[in-house]
Amino acid sequence: MGIGATLLASQFPMNLEAATGAKAFKKPLGFQVWTVKDQLIKDFPGTLKMMAGQGYQSVEMCSPPGYVSSGFGPLVSMKGSEMKKIVEDAGLILESTHYGMGELRDNLSERIDFALESGQKQMICSSFWLPKDANLSDWKKAADELNEIGAKTKKAGIQMGFHNHHMEFEKLDGVLIYDELLKQFDPDLVKMQFQVAVISIGYKAADYFKKYPGRFISAHLADWSKTTDKQVPVGQGVVDWKELFAAAEKCGVKNYFVEMAPETFKESAEYIHKL
Repeated sequence: MGIGATLLASQFPMNLEAATGAKAFKKPLGFQVWTVKDQLIKDFPGTLKMMAGQGYQSVEMCSPPGYVSSGFGPLVSMKGSEMKKIVEDAGLILESTHYGMGELRDNLSERIDFALESGQKQMICSSFWLPKDANLSDWKKAADELNEIGAKTKKAGIQMGFHNHHMEFEKLDGVLIYDELLKQFDPDLVKMQFQVAVISIGYKAADYFKKYPGRFISAHLADWSKTTDKQVPVGQGVVDWKELFAAAEKCGVKNYFVEMAPETFKESAEYIHKL
């Protein structure tokens, strides 16, 4: 049984290092709630405790008001302070949450207040959700708008970030959308959250961490098997994790969140804690 599976929910990363001598992975290992959202919504405290028991020390939420259409409605009435207490009672920390561009545009003050009340340090725009026929100018305008939003969150002491999907690694006018976004975003106001799953289409997180030091604040961890063309637990696919974490540390990445199918979480945590 791996180290991660035997951790008590109350143990934090510094205890892990002291108890095991583990030094390769120094940041709190987190998970994104999206893939366990159905279970989470039914039993918020219980699901968090379950994930802590599998070796996770932090959680990245989805903003309940912004994700009502995705089933997060039952959590909308929860106050930020209440969410923070439930998370901490489970032995986790909450520093990052995904927000929709619409709620950042229309309800920013309320979302900032909630983020501060729940202890968040990063607010991540999950996607611009532009129409499929959007041109490069549309992407740049959206990036400029997020820069303005990021200036407001920065004044409140919160770092704005942007999360990619595969769509940002498509080309328009002969250039990669993601590269253009990196040019358009203010490096101080909008940091990047890299989705490691784009390894399946040939893009390595480590390459971007090395090329753009200081631009990435967090990463969503996923692995992929070339043989089966499917996601697999961290450590069982093509990603060179030692290279990734070394590059991420030098780049300034602060948070790591596994985001894959629920059945991969336990093995992923065990592998990472053994590095």
